[in-house]
Parts: sequence; C-alpha cells; structure tokens
Amino acid sequence: MRKKFIFSSILVLLAVNLAVGFLLYRETAKASGGDDPYENYELFASVVERIRSDYVEGDKLTYRELIQSALKGMLGSLDPHSEFMEPVQYDELKKDTEGAFGGVGIVVTMEDNKDYLTVVSPMADTPAYRAGIISGDRIIKIEKRTTEGITLQKAVERLRGKPGTEVEVTIYRPSNGKTRDVMLERAIIKVQTVKDLSGQNSFELDDHQIGYVWLTQFGEQTSRDLRKALDGMLERGMRGLILDLRGNPGGLLDQAVEVCEQFLPADQLVVFTQGKSDEIRSRHHASSKNPILELPLVILVNGGSASASEIVSGCLQDLGRAVVLGEQTFGKGSVQSIFPVSGGWALRLTTAKYYTPSKKVIHGKGITPDILVPVSDEDLEALFYQRSPGGVDGLIQLTEAQREKIRSTKDAQLERARDLLRGVILMQDLQ
Repeated sequence: MRKKFIFSSILVLLAVNLAVGFLLYRETAKASGGDDPYENYELFASVVERIRSDYVEGDKLTYRELIQSALKGMLGSLDPHSEFMEPVQYDELKKDTEGAFGGVGIVVTMEDNKDYLTVVSPMADTPAYRAGIISGDRIIKIEKRTTEGITLQKAVERLRGKPGTEVEVTIYRPSNGKTRDVMLERAIIKVQTVKDLSGQNSFELDDHQIGYVWLTQFGEQTSRDLRKALDGMLERGMRGLILDLRGNPGGLLDQAVEVCEQFLPADQLVVFTQGKSDEIRSRHHASSKNPILELPLVILVNGGSASASEIVSGCLQDLGRAVVLGEQTFGKGSVQSIFPVSGGWALRLTTAKYYTPSKKVIHGKGITPDILVPVSDEDLEALFYQRSPGGVDGLIQLTEAQREKIRSTKDAQLERARDLLRGVILMQDLQ
C-alpha cells in the first residue's frame, strides 16, 4: 500500500510539473509574440509538403531543391551581404581572397531596401576605371539583361569571365539622369595599392615638403609598401602628408589596422566589432614599434571610400591624429563571417559591425569629413581620367576638346588639403 501511495504521489508531482512547464512555455511563447520555433517548423514542413503534393509539376521537385531555394530566400531577405552560397559561389569567394581573377574592376553593392546595383568604386587601373565609371553609378543592365531584382552574387558572376572577353554594361548616372552603354574588356585584376599622384611610385615632395600617397585599396602588401614610401619621403624632409583614400573600396581589415598603427602609439585602440549580444567580439590595437606621431596628416575621402577606408579615416579622425577632408564616405561597416556547411555549400552571414574608438558606428552612416569639400560628378570623372595609365593622351575614345577639358580640371579637394598643411607648416615655423 505504501509503495502504491508513493508511486501515485510521484505521478501527481510529474503531472503538476508538466502542467506548470506547459503553462510557462505557453506564457513565454505569448510574450515573444507567438514565435514558437516548433510551430513554425511545422508550418514550413506543411508548406513544403503542399508544394510537393499540389503544385502542377510537384513530382519534378526534390526536397533538396525546395529547401535550398528556401534557404537562399531566407538569407537574401536579411541584408545585401548575407547569402546561402552554392559550392561554385563558395569556390569563387575563396579565389577572391587568393588575389587574381578575371573581371572589370568594379566594386558593387545592392543598397539596403533598393532594387538597383550601385557602384561603390571602380578599382584603379582597371577597365571600369579607364571607362570613366564612377562611384554612385547604377548598373541597370549587364549584357542587355536587366539587373532589377538580381542578387549581388549573380551580378558579380555576370561581370566576371575569362580575361580578354568583353561584357557590356548599361550605366545610369543619377546626378545627370543620363544612361550609356559601356563595353568593358575583362582583365586579370591585380592592383598596385600604393601610388603617388602620377599613378607611379616615385613619391616626390612638393615645394613645401608635403608628401602625397594614394591608397587604391587595402591588399596584402599595402601597409608594407606605404611604410616604404613614407620612410623615403621622411628621409627627404617631409613635413606634412596627404593620404588619399578617395575611391578606395576597402579590402583587408588587418591592413587597415596596420596602416593606422603607423601613425599611432602602441596599444592604441584602432577599431572594434560588436555583434548581436552587444558584446565586443574583437578589438584591434596598434602595435607599431616605430610610429610617425608628429607628422601633420590630412586624409581625403569621398562617396567611394568604403569599409577599410572608413576604418582608417574614422579611427585617425576620432583620435585627433588626422584631419579628414572631402565628402561623406559610403557607409559599409559590417562584418561577414563564412560558415561552411554540408555538400560544399556555405553560409555568408553578417555577424557584427565595425565601430571607431569613440564608438561611432560606420555601417549605414559613413564618416563625416571635418572639412566638407564637394566635387561634381563631371569633375570626379575628369580626375579619374587624369590618373589613368598613360595619361589623358592615351584615352583614344575622347576628342581633343574633351582631353583639354580634363587636363584643365582642378582637384579642389587636393588643393584644399595642401593649403591646410601649408598653414600648419607656417605656424610651426613661426613658433
């Protein structure tokens, strides 16, 4: 009898626990707006089964196809940079990180909540750059096929191809409302990332001992090549530096950190990332053993300065180490992580955002210059042409009148930076 009583008591207690657990679960589900994972998994499964049973060609569909399509749609709905990558896409991504590929030299994005493909920036010394494509241009067609509704990865696939082959793109420029077709010959994209004003690497000083370095993007050797250029100009008496990040679409995070640390004391915070839980995922500090701390520095930026460029300009601006001059930057400051999954597929997911040392968020906002100096799209295009390999005379598609107009275009942002540094040097001499 006693055993029977104990057994009955245990059953009652279990029933009470189950009832309490169910009530707590139900209240939790209600509090979260009914976001019950199991209920929604059931909904997903029921829809898949309905498609299989009632769709007119459902017998031709496999569970694999349906699930993979659903995953693509799910990731694509999050933001322009998250996606469920097919094995061939994942392989292409790995090739990108290895250095060389056949393309036209355009960094593109699909802007949030918009259906058009936007040029972040053309890479220097590439087919797109020489064709006069500029930041902010929209690619509305590739090979006569509309880009409306296209994914970012599909657009990149269409633009890439075997070096020497051609691809036609239709460009719309919002500032003037004009549309034009551009034929681009694909090439191996390997870019020299550290250049002087002439597009070479002589790094001469002007009459006021002001140096100039143009970083076209952040590649594996950028920091090393920058330091070599700086040391050469310092030996010749450099008293001020203009670091040009205009049209620089970014690149490797570690190189952005190493560029910053050349102008900062050791252990100084350069950039950090935060993810979903607001916990700091990673912190990057300067570790240079021989930083250049006293040299007056002006950084040039514009709407084509993105990602790693914004980390550099935002950090050095935050810390009062540089004056940032030009126009508002692009605002691409999110971190994408790659998670390989079964079957050679991979998940690219936005997992964090970059923040400057003073906790300014870069993504969606960009870096606001200390000194705003706007440049028209017409002048911007002319300045691109001025820097093309071979100079203006090598641009055979232009008339002599057009070449002359390009030659006469002044770089207002660069001139303003020089004036600023000349003033700083003068004040130093007077002290």
